[in-house]
Order: sequence, then structure tokens, then C-alpha cells
Amino acid sequence: MRKRADGRRWTPPLRRRPDGPDWAAQGPTWRQARPALIADALKRASTRPSGNWFVVGASRDVPVGGRPYGRTVGGVEVVLWRSAAGELRGGPGACPHLGAPLRDSRVVCGTLVCHWHGLALDGTPFAGWSPYPVHDDGVLVWVRLDAVGGEEPSERPLVPTRPAADGAVDSVFTAVGRCEPQDVVANRLDPWHGSWFHPYSFVDLTVVREPQGEEDDAFVVDVSFRVAGRLVVPVRAEFTAPGPRTVLMRITEGEGATSVVETHATPLTGEGDAHPRTAVVEAVVAASDRRGFALARAAAPVLRPLMRRTAGRLWRDDLAYAERRWALRSTGRFPG
Repeated sequence: MRKRADGRRWTPPLRRRPDGPDWAAQGPTWRQARPALIADALKRASTRPSGNWFVVGASRDVPVGGRPYGRTVGGVEVVLWRSAAGELRGGPGACPHLGAPLRDSRVVCGTLVCHWHGLALDGTPFAGWSPYPVHDDGVLVWVRLDAVGGEEPSERPLVPTRPAADGAVDSVFTAVGRCEPQDVVANRLDPWHGSWFHPYSFVDLTVVREPQGEEDDAFVVDVSFRVAGRLVVPVRAEFTAPGPRTVLMRITEGEGATSVVETHATPLTGEGDAHPRTAVVEAVVAASDRRGFALARAAAPVLRPLMRRTAGRLWRDDLAYAERRWALRSTGRFPG
């Protein structure tokens, strides 16, 4: 039996799953997925402070010397770009002169230059244009919008603990659905649906511990990620909601322990909009203590599109789930 460098017994990363029940023969989970339990977890998440910080996109979406990056957050146009030194800059997305969309402008030597009449913004207040607080955590970029959040502002967003950047591979996927952030969060706080709704990705899913309250607020799940055919990767994972628009999945045991999946729900429309739209910005930060993982890090540019494709397949289904939840809520037909 081979030994690892740390002296522990080597085990293969993949397992061959024995023949098990097919999709229809697996045990039903609807009794465990109690609506009140999910609603309580969602309520606790909604009361946690965000400091008025919203995820805008991936850090790579705003490269040095690249074009500005624009998004509407809570009905407010936002534009981000980088200074010549690489520092993140951000502010209102409309030019203070005649309202041109600054996301379509150019960045020249770290200065944002409007493409309508050449008004230049270096990220400091000018002509009624005032910057927004922004933050780059190395994977995601954030903006603080106090008028949208309506909370006590904080100096920095609450960024979940992640594996060290020099030992991990990260990827960010973004999709947009017709729903509100709470519908996205509620979807993630229902782990029972995984092997029913996503049998192509998850099998043998068991929730081994439910939240017990504010001090013990994690769903703990044993699940196998399907790789190909009967080859799977079994893990134990925890689902928590550290903020009102964020759900964190962390692998605690098994292959890739310490890896995280951060699901951030960013409202694009203002509160109370009759046709709400929400951006799901999901960051996967994968790590492994296996020696061969260095090859994965070297191949990160090739792996990232594959990671985004995997996330996209899941969110194609889960956004339909979230949109259905909103449609039922908005017409008073949601159970409970």
C-alpha cells in the first residue's frame, strides 16, 4: 500500500460506487425537508448584517488596463474599473455630464474616460459624481450601497474563510433569474433536493445534522459527487448562511477538504419591483493536499471553463426552482 508524503495511507480520489437504487427507488426526503425548518434557517440568515455590501462579479471581470465593468445592483447603476496600479475603483454608472453609460467608456492609464464627451474620472469625487466603497477579495469584487442595503455600514464585507490562494483553483459563475435573493438562498438551504433534482451530479445524499438554532446553524450533509458512470467522490459538507444573501458550502471531510462553494445572491432590481431579477454569483475555491493537485493549479485556465460549465448545469435547474418559488410567493400560492 502506497504512503503519502505525510506518512498517511494513500487512497484514490475516486470511489467506485456499488450498484444502488435508481432515482425512483431512493428514499423520499420530503418529510425531512420540513418547510418550517427551511423557513427558520432563511429567517436567521435574513437578520444577519451585510454592512450594505453586494457582490458584483469576479475579480477577473475587472482586469488592469481592461474595459470598465458595469452592473445594476438594487436598481442602482454601478461601474467598476482599476487604477494604473491595479486598485479597484467604483461609483455610479451614469456620467454626471449627460448620463452616458460609463460601462461602455474606456479606461486610459487608470482613468475612466466617458465615450460621449471625454469627461475623465479618476475615482475621486467630481462634478456631483461620488465614488462608492468597493472591495476586491482576490476572487470576487464587492460594492457598498448604503441606500440599497439600509443597514449600518461596515468598512469591509464579510468574506468567508477560503483555502489559501496559492494552493487553490477558483472559478466564478454568474447567472440571472426572475426571483428575489431570498429565493436563491432558500434553494441552497434545502440540501435534501440535491439527489432528486440533480441526479446527474449528486447521489447517496443524507442530511446527518440539521440546524439547532443560532449557535448551531449548519446543515451537515454526506453526499457523493458523481464524476462519470459509477465513479464518485464521497464527502461531508456543511451548509451555512453567514449573511442575508450568501450561502456557504464547505467540504469538511473527504476529498478536497476545506474547499468552498460561495453562493451570493445580488438583487439587480429595486426592492418591491414587480419583476425582480437576481444575479447568482457563485465562487468555487477548490483545494487538495494531494501532490498531484499542483498540476490542477497549473491547468487552472483550462479547468475554469469546465468548472463554470458544471455550475451552469446545476443553476439551470436551481434558478428554475427559485423562479418557481418566487412565482408562487408573489401570487400567494406558496405552501406554508
